[in-house]
Amino acid sequence: MMKGFLNRERFLGILENINIWDVVVIGGGATGLGIALDSASRGYKTLLLEQSDFSKGTSSRSTKLVHGGIRYLAQGDIKLVYEALQERGHLLKNAPHLVKKQRFVIPIFSWRMGLLYWAGLKFYEWLAGSLSFGKSQFLSRNETLKMFPEIRPNSLKGGILYYDGQFDDARLAINIAQTCVQQGGVVLNYFQVKNLIKEIGKISGVIAYDLETKKKYSIYSKTVINATGVFSDSISKMDESTWPILIKPSQGTHIVLNKSFFSSSNAIVIPKTTDGRILFSVPWYDHVLIGTTDTFLDKSDLEPKPLEEEIDFILHTFKQYFVYTPKRKDILSAFSGLRPLFVPRHFSSSSTTQTKDISRSHKLMISPSGLVTIIGGKWTTYRKMAEETVNKAIEIGKLNKVPSITKNMKIYGSISSCKNHNFHWKKYGEDESHIQKLIEENPLWGESLISKCPSYYCTEAEVRWMVRYEMARTIEDVLARRFRLLFLNAKKAIDIAPRVAALMAQELSRDKTWEKSQVAAFKELAMQYYYPVV
Repeated sequence: MMKGFLNRERFLGILENINIWDVVVIGGGATGLGIALDSASRGYKTLLLEQSDFSKGTSSRSTKLVHGGIRYLAQGDIKLVYEALQERGHLLKNAPHLVKKQRFVIPIFSWRMGLLYWAGLKFYEWLAGSLSFGKSQFLSRNETLKMFPEIRPNSLKGGILYYDGQFDDARLAINIAQTCVQQGGVVLNYFQVKNLIKEIGKISGVIAYDLETKKKYSIYSKTVINATGVFSDSISKMDESTWPILIKPSQGTHIVLNKSFFSSSNAIVIPKTTDGRILFSVPWYDHVLIGTTDTFLDKSDLEPKPLEEEIDFILHTFKQYFVYTPKRKDILSAFSGLRPLFVPRHFSSSSTTQTKDISRSHKLMISPSGLVTIIGGKWTTYRKMAEETVNKAIEIGKLNKVPSITKNMKIYGSISSCKNHNFHWKKYGEDESHIQKLIEENPLWGESLISKCPSYYCTEAEVRWMVRYEMARTIEDVLARRFRLLFLNAKKAIDIAPRVAALMAQELSRDKTWEKSQVAAFKELAMQYYYPVV
């Protein structure tokens, strides 16, 4: 078996044969996976436990941007922007099969604002230094209209073009998990931490349950890291400490439309919406992704739902700038993610402070019992956050000091000799050749599961691969995060769910009852994307 393939049975065997780990990471999103990779690559015995699937929550629901954050620059958070721009450059270098340079344009309707944006973007470009993605430039009115024929020409003065990054968030998460395994780490999905183990007031491990086998495990470790994002409070409460973690979830909603509403290969930025945010319209997998919102919520949910007012806001803002006016029936999928924001003590839902004004910088905290907690941050800076967290874990767990090596580490799948640059196959990187071999062995496995629809090409061979080597355990794992079909077109995902269930049942040795329950559960979930408002 190739080192880096994900195999649950093998990982369970390793788990049962290690008495004490150096690092146990709770949470399998971008932050947790990054920490596990950093830790394992330094040679520490590392275990990651995720209660659902990898990147099930926030980390699969981003705007798909690898960026410094021009909005954060406007807020004066130069340190965050600089750090993110440096990490953006490392990500492009280390995961070129999933990260790419993308051209963005800010339309200009006022010369005064145009000069302000121009100065800001030149500073943004300068901060990136040698890792810059390209030089920004001013576009005339005609050049802007040529790039975006759907934009409303009224009052348009021109545009400013700049470069940032785009990626597939959930697939990068899978590849980071595979890289961690290559480095000797163990990652387990559907494994829920139920409690913390303490000895003389200090945390010495976790009590966890395998949600598939229902088996209970007492897992001992020199250090435990809480990287559960918006659910960090639930782990903190297990610590039975009076030391609070101040997290407020902020919901970001996106909609996906057919590319006929936005045919450009370039992204566009609406720099000032009615709520003071930036709205992106970005081409993504032959569709257009529009978002996001910033809505304060009182509680966290593993499957957050778009709010009616969020959908209205996105559609209304889009109509103000574009000739074609999409309606609710045109939405192919709508999804929401929750940001774990670290907030000041005086913050409240009725405060004049808005969630968009709260810093996206991460916070690293240590409880009196030694629980290491990391919250906040953004996808782009996951590697840097991981490095800082492991540095602290070394101190807490009294581990032998070893420097981080992830800055220049290639992510699993990243090879320069990948010949197939088709947008569908490129995301697999080096694994594309292995999947093609499966198709050569059985040509029927190479036929698309969705006939006569090239925009949604996905094959039986890929499903089998995802189950065998990417640890997909449910239909949702396949259609939401390994394929991105649920996020692109919920109706198409519902249509092929029975076929995917049948294939998975063969690979996992499941019966017809399992198939039926899987299809029913997935349809119920997918309807929240297909009909975002009830």
